[in-house]
Amino acid sequence: MDSLTEALLEGASPEELERQTLPAEYLAAHLRAEDVGMFGKVEDKDVRKSLHVGNVEMPEIAPDEVVVAVMASSINYNTVWSATFEPVPTFEFLKRYGRQGGYAARHDLPYQVVGSDAAGVVVRVGAGVRRWRPGDHVVVSCVQVDEQEPATHADAMLGAEQRIWGYETNFGGLAHFTVVRASQLLPKPPHLTWEESAANLLTAATSYRMLVGENGARIKQGDVVLIWGATGGLGAFAVQLVKNAGGIAVGVVSSERKAETLRRLGCDVVINRNEIGLGGDDPLTPQRTIELGKRLGRAIRAEVGEDPHVVFDYIGAATFGISVFVVRRGGVVVTCGSSTGYQHQFDNRYLWMNLKRIVGSHAANLHEQAECNRLFRLGHLSPILSEVYPLQDVAEAARLVQTNRHTGKVGVLCLAPEEGLGVTDPELRSKIGEARLNPLRSVSPERVA
Repeated sequence: MDSLTEALLEGASPEELERQTLPAEYLAAHLRAEDVGMFGKVEDKDVRKSLHVGNVEMPEIAPDEVVVAVMASSINYNTVWSATFEPVPTFEFLKRYGRQGGYAARHDLPYQVVGSDAAGVVVRVGAGVRRWRPGDHVVVSCVQVDEQEPATHADAMLGAEQRIWGYETNFGGLAHFTVVRASQLLPKPPHLTWEESAANLLTAATSYRMLVGENGARIKQGDVVLIWGATGGLGAFAVQLVKNAGGIAVGVVSSERKAETLRRLGCDVVINRNEIGLGGDDPLTPQRTIELGKRLGRAIRAEVGEDPHVVFDYIGAATFGISVFVVRRGGVVVTCGSSTGYQHQFDNRYLWMNLKRIVGSHAANLHEQAECNRLFRLGHLSPILSEVYPLQDVAEAARLVQTNRHTGKVGVLCLAPEEGLGVTDPELRSKIGEARLNPLRSVSPERVA
């Protein structure tokens, strides 16, 4: 263990942290450029074969960057995409970024440290950093932007130089240390543990932008919101946001076990997709899409008496045509991600003749993330962590997400030696209560062969 890590774990002061030397290397989950193409035409691209854990070099930091000692991180689906080298190898992103020269050239390496969530302690700041100092407890935004780009000052997600850290950049969060821009930092909610804090920002803020913010569906009291994959990392936060806004949450899940989990989250209407025939390997033809849409519409109207105002769809190819069909006249389908495929097919008559809208959404700008983070700090949003792995077992954690055997978010302990650390406001934690803070922790993943 290096002296900086020892000082961190012993609760060293900010001054002591500044005196410590950054280690020349650190432990990180990473991919290797030499492995690109390893899966060929293999049907099961098992991420346990491509994700490695080992030492990598500590990069030099730019004036607007900080080094964060990562106490905990979590698995997002973009790590699965990275580790399967699909839809394109992320090394292509790094090469393109590196061609800018300067500090960007550091990112073009024969390895990529992955991971787009982190909670930890600032241990070093660049010469141009004003708002942060060593010792600060932070969570890390997944969005890296260019503040010199005009579009960034309107909506950072519209900037051409916007990138997702740990996916389109190097030095991600599934590691003992990470290098990020100061503009990616937000204060850690003081009543949450490291692992609880590290599992929220990417998915919760994405759901916030999709549903609440002015760039998304802008839900209001009484809105009926259909949420596909409602116990997943995005869906479980969507349920909470709809409930907070006074809406009616209609969640769709793939099993009765997940349906029970969804009820524990307070979802108003729970639909098992298998009960409406949306399961198995039957091809989703245009005719079947309409048939399934009618079944789903009837099921929703039987419970709430009307069609959904908004459909929250990150599933993609397997659901999108149904989403466009089932949303009410003048309604909104808000979409991101597409975990089942990017090629969406739908009958455009049901879109244009019924004045429906499709809103594409991607991550969240820093203001939206700050507003979302505030909801955690107030106790109005709860983590959806279901299981925590050590960094050495990160490949198993990613495999759990790849095979959809998880609920909520899967956390990863990095420098934190055990769960339960990092709480600096125990009074608020006690006031909120463990059951409300961890509604999914007693739910074990659905482990299958």
